[in-house]
Amino acid sequence: MKFICYPKCTTCQKAKKWLDDKGMSYELRDIKEYNPSLDELREWHKLSGLPLRRFFNTSGLIYRSMDLKNKLPEMSEEEQLRLLASDGMLVKRPLLITDSKVLVGFREKDYEENIR
Repeated sequence: MKFICYPKCTTCQKAKKWLDDKGMSYELRDIKEYNPSLDELREWHKLSGLPLRRFFNTSGLIYRSMDLKNKLPEMSEEEQLRLLASDGMLVKRPLLITDSKVLVGFREKDYEENIR
């Protein structure tokens, strides 16, 4: 299992604590240091079953400064994926990747229902 986060993010810290409290083993990856690649994002998007817009960190400074709220609807999926791959801080976090599932963000209920 891969846990991709930004260590300074309080939501990521809560998710990490949840995993640690449950004794889950995972590979930790700092999203700012090791940005997800285009191929990883394509795979994770498909595996997640979520709309691509859910992968964007809509509360982030970069998202707001680029006015992506208004630009994303006009962009193709490929353009959006390339944009996400350009800067890890655009990606909603944490990301939890298992062999069969990708969880975006942290909701305790989702983690409980999807992680064994």
